Amino acid sequence: MIGTILFDVDGVLLSEEHYFDASALTVWELLNSNNYLAMAPKKYKTDYSPAEIKVIRETVFGKKDEVLKLMKSRGLNANWDMIYLSFGHQFIHLLSQIKENEKDRIKGWLLEPINSEVLLEIGGVLHNYEVNLDFDRFVPDFERSTETMQELFNYLNQLTEEKLGVQTTIFSGISELWSVCEHTCQEWYVGDDNVEKSTGRPSVQLGKKGFLANETTLAAKAEIEALFSFLRESGVKIGIGTGRPELETIQPFQHLDWLKHFDINHIVTADDVLKAEKRLNERRSLSKPEPFTYILGLKGRETSVEDCLNTSLPIENGEEVLVVGDSLADLLAARKMGCQFAAVLTGLSGKDARSTFEKHEADYILDTVLDVRGIIEKN
Repeated sequence: MIGTILFDVDGVLLSEEHYFDASALTVWELLNSNNYLAMAPKKYKTDYSPAEIKVIRETVFGKKDEVLKLMKSRGLNANWDMIYLSFGHQFIHLLSQIKENEKDRIKGWLLEPINSEVLLEIGGVLHNYEVNLDFDRFVPDFERSTETMQELFNYLNQLTEEKLGVQTTIFSGISELWSVCEHTCQEWYVGDDNVEKSTGRPSVQLGKKGFLANETTLAAKAEIEALFSFLRESGVKIGIGTGRPELETIQPFQHLDWLKHFDINHIVTADDVLKAEKRLNERRSLSKPEPFTYILGLKGRETSVEDCLNTSLPIENGEEVLVVGDSLADLLAARKMGCQFAAVLTGLSGKDARSTFEKHEADYILDTVLDVRGIIEKN
């Protein structure tokens, strides 16, 4: 009998479309803004219309989000990771166009941490040459790989050696460049008014309104709330395990009046994961498909990082826990825990994701999160 349900948020309860918009805008900014590579500083701005955002997203990720779908199919779940992979790939492509004349400089850049100051330096050198962006290269390059999840970062190192002749590990793990990507994305998503609260740092590029006020539910707000009420009345404990930061989880839940249904100790966000990662002796990712997010959601945020990481897997009585998610990363995390998994077909790939979930033998495949009620009624 299912006694606990842990929900992902994006693609399950709330639409992730604005996250993907923010991701595309982040890659665009890192390439074009005079705060970073400055490929087109005169054309860069922060007040894009919905139509302009659509064009940028189709440019960066493909007209049918082919780039995003490929990354999702390899188990990559966090938007920050997707931005890092996409920007890193384009970064390598740009350097490949100047490698004949700038071999020594390129080697120097790729053997030391890359931060925003280094990006400015590199952009200054790129301006001396005729170089072009080419987002169409991403899918063919990564289709040649077999890497999944954070191993895809290591594949960037492999591409660096292949395309630039430099052996490096600079793209592995949570690097300084990854942190630049993460902060820039937060600027776009939460806007100027909230970015310091979200990240502890002020905006680098002002003028962003953010998307927090425009959240879209994936079923009627009242119907999702009725589901939460039903689960609680049925004696089922509910929690959240999301790749969203805390601000972007708590604020929408308050606005939607959903927060009253949850124990805040069992709402785990990306902020909890980042704090845990900083406690490790070596920097490595604990985000999905690692099960840490859901283990902490199950045990409660007061549980120590050590206790979560030392939890024996699969967990005891794992069949009594149901993880509800929309991605392969959620499924893999649930499998490592020995929990049941319900796939919801309201994520990026929609109903096209059914075959992937069937291949990986999800316990349940649901058209909408509201169908969770039927699972409990049959238990």
